[in-house]
Amino acid sequence: MFFQTMRGETVHGQAAAHGGGVASDKALGDLPEWNLDDLYPGIDSAAFRADLDHAFTQAQALAAGYRGKLAELAGTPDGSALLAEAVKAYESLSDLLGRIGAYAGLVYSGDTTDPQRAKFYGDTQDRLNAAITELLFFELELNRIEPDLLAKVAGEAPLSHWKPWLDDLSKDKPHQLDDRLEALFHEKSMTGAAAWNRLFDETIASLRFDVDGEELTLELTLNKLQDADGEARRKAAEALSKVFRKELRTFALITNTLAKDKEISDRWRKFEDVADSRHLANRVEREVVDALVSAVREAYPRLSHRYYRLKARWFGRDALDFWDRNAPLPEIEQRSIPWTEARDTVLSAYGAFSPKMADIARRFFDERWIDAPPRPGKAPGAFAHPTVPSAHPYVLLNYQGKPRDVMTLAHELGHGVHQVLAAPNGALMAPTPLTLAETASVFGEMLTFRRLLDTTSDPKQRKAMLAAKVEDMINTVVRQIAFYTFERRVHEARRQGELTAEALCDLWMGVQAESLGPAIRLSSGYEPFWCYVPHFIHSPFYVYAYAFGDCLVNSLYGVYQSAAEGFQDRYFALLAAGGSKPYGELLKPFGLDAKDPGFWQIGLKMIEGMIIELEGME
Repeated sequence: MFFQTMRGETVHGQAAAHGGGVASDKALGDLPEWNLDDLYPGIDSAAFRADLDHAFTQAQALAAGYRGKLAELAGTPDGSALLAEAVKAYESLSDLLGRIGAYAGLVYSGDTTDPQRAKFYGDTQDRLNAAITELLFFELELNRIEPDLLAKVAGEAPLSHWKPWLDDLSKDKPHQLDDRLEALFHEKSMTGAAAWNRLFDETIASLRFDVDGEELTLELTLNKLQDADGEARRKAAEALSKVFRKELRTFALITNTLAKDKEISDRWRKFEDVADSRHLANRVEREVVDALVSAVREAYPRLSHRYYRLKARWFGRDALDFWDRNAPLPEIEQRSIPWTEARDTVLSAYGAFSPKMADIARRFFDERWIDAPPRPGKAPGAFAHPTVPSAHPYVLLNYQGKPRDVMTLAHELGHGVHQVLAAPNGALMAPTPLTLAETASVFGEMLTFRRLLDTTSDPKQRKAMLAAKVEDMINTVVRQIAFYTFERRVHEARRQGELTAEALCDLWMGVQAESLGPAIRLSSGYEPFWCYVPHFIHSPFYVYAYAFGDCLVNSLYGVYQSAAEGFQDRYFALLAAGGSKPYGELLKPFGLDAKDPGFWQIGLKMIEGMIIELEGME
């Protein structure tokens, strides 16, 4: 899975496919490009072709050896050992397939407009799809084993090693179809959702925005919304709006098609609510998410409305234009932060919390696991890709030297540290549900912010840093819940019929007005800004995980401040668990319970407290 960062208005030959080392920028210094050789030496390499062929052959062999036989194996005297052998083979093959898919995805993300990379990615997906189709029976058959029998053999060694995965797998049982239907759904996805996802990616990457006669990519244009020059922000917003409007029909068609595709799948799988499939994937109860959403929406006046009213006063206005929402504070010196300073800042913050955490993060820099420079065609935003346990994660950034870019680096490295720690669980239990997947990333941001704040004595700079943090938290909590609300309204409305581009824009404007409040002027031009958010396309309803993670981290950080002794050990145990334990069990050692109605207020009150502190600085 790609873990993408999208805060406010910022999202995500052979040697070229791997990055040739570093890209230079005078103000920023040398920006690293990742080295993918740890996965494969090249897209035309013999190693890659051999693994692709081997994966399909092994998938056929595993199917020939186990299809229709898993229940029978479980009922034998050696049921635990025989099923463990099958699961071990399945896990090993899953790791290999994941390695192949990760490599193709990372190469493609480096330049989604390159026809050679696009063909390589598409061809690889076709081959992987064929192999995975052969394996669909495996998890389906495991879930058809009589529950008492499966519980018995899963409670015995050696199968007990995978008991958490088997228990977790059983939660999908009510929504699984028969083998042939599952195979059809999977194979058709390549010409369905996957194809529309690719169209979105390639369309976004190909867009160019004319800002004062300069043709810019999406990422560079969005970056200008944080420029100190108000005219530059306005012109960037106008350029964005002009191009988005031109492409609205395409984005509306993509959105309508994917929403309908999801409705069909939900109907066949008997999901009641539009977001229930995401909740199941996240292993979180709908009631918990509803409580989070309700708490955040009720807090809009105390958080976003209050802060933007304060920020407008700082600018000497009654209300800010939408392009000024993320503007730097007036009369505060702005500078580009060199890459080496960003690196040292994050590593220092991580090291102050735990040398172990800094040591893991340092490997991303030393071993070229990061791709930092913005490039034409490169995927926008940022993500940390876990790849597979037998390899290591990679981080993609579009680093441009803004303070928020440093926070994004801290965020994605938090993901990376989490993924490294969880890897020993193996391919089946390393992946972390989204309920906890944003924990390490947001915690890494908090550590970096606190480190910077503690070492800054200048009152103006402290005010600017505190304001930037509040804005990040609003973008992470308030804005992501607004995104979730928008998605719900789109998917619910789509069940009644296709939505016009204008209808989508109206839904967007209504949600934004509610969440941002009267101090943000949503003038003409902002209507189509929904269309470039990749989470709406790639991972419907993903976005509430950011709010979940931010509020959870605020609570965790409060525990850390009040009882720091032993906290690191408990924290690393949480991360190292990966997906092997439910989130409720992992939070117990910290005395936290997300099902408690008052839980979400802890995190929201921390944001409110920072706003009150800023009001005292006027």
